[in-house]
Amino acid sequence: METVQLKIEGMHCDGCVKSVTRTLSAIAGVERVEVSLAEAKADVRYDPAKSGPAEFKRAVERAGFKAP
Repeated sequence: METVQLKIEGMHCDGCVKSVTRTLSAIAGVERVEVSLAEAKADVRYDPAKSGPAEFKRAVERAGFKAP
């Protein structure tokens, strides 16, 4: 398992945090997601054989947020 930290722009409330958490948790291989509104970031623990950071960024952007 590996962990990656993603910067996430565009979150303004707890609903945004829940949306990002739900979006990332639905990706195959993701074991744990911790999203911080105050720090504008998400820590994702995942199986690199099943998914990776590029897929996480695409999913976050499809959900309406930015992941630079």
